[in-house]
Amino acid sequence: MENTKIALKVSTVSIAVNAMLSVGKLIAGLIGHSAAMISDSVHSLSDVLSTFVVIAGVKIADKKSDAHHPYGHERLECVAAIILSALLFLVGLGIGMAGVGKIAKMDSSAIEVPGMAALAAALISIGVKEAMYWYTRNAAKQINSGALMADAWHHRSDSLSSVGSFVGIMGARLGFPVLDPLASIIICAFILKVSFNIFKDSIDKMVDRACDEKTTAEMKRVVCSVEGVEALDLIQTRLFGSKIYVDIEISADGELPLYKAHSIAQEVHDKMESNFPLVKHCMVHVNPK
Repeated sequence: MENTKIALKVSTVSIAVNAMLSVGKLIAGLIGHSAAMISDSVHSLSDVLSTFVVIAGVKIADKKSDAHHPYGHERLECVAAIILSALLFLVGLGIGMAGVGKIAKMDSSAIEVPGMAALAAALISIGVKEAMYWYTRNAAKQINSGALMADAWHHRSDSLSSVGSFVGIMGARLGFPVLDPLASIIICAFILKVSFNIFKDSIDKMVDRACDEKTTAEMKRVVCSVEGVEALDLIQTRLFGSKIYVDIEISADGELPLYKAHSIAQEVHDKMESNFPLVKHCMVHVNPK
């Protein structure tokens, strides 16, 4: 429940900030005649919509296990992150196509030089969105939320797109008007890359990918430190949304009574869950040596 509260608090701040930025950038883009800034405004609006997806994903993932989902609902957060990546991809594609269309029409219609309002809006957006990226990223790491981390990268992509807008607007004001729509195409490339990274991370958590080598090595050390464990025969890990499932086989003295062997297995289980907060469940099997 605490994780959900953190995610909801961050998401509420995100919605408020993005809504204000989207309106501000749209006004600045229209006043300053900047295609890049208007594209940036659409990107910020997509952040508002994506944050609602994050809220839904986090709340569903926090639901307790039931008869239909005995292992819990954590993977539904990955589904939310995948939806986010798809939204991000579509937004990026739309921005890129608009930039290409603008350049294609250069011979038939002059591209207006962006005004100072658009330039100022780009600078403000860079600062605000970079701050939101770090704020959301820290919260995502704190609760290990894939959907919230995806939203953090959504902020970072908006920050990068604003950098592109700034460069394009400045270039256009210096006498290179083509740089404004060209910035939209560069923004598109940034967004598509981020959407791919979010998608890949979410898929890894959906298909039972193992933990990283460093975490697995630390787990092996913890298991072998338990008194009575003669050897670690097998350790298998799998990511399940934001959580980890672990299957372990250990060797113990074959002459030990059952209650003693069980006690060793229980200690391994308890140490794994206490030393690794992300481990939701640890199954321990004892082989006689």
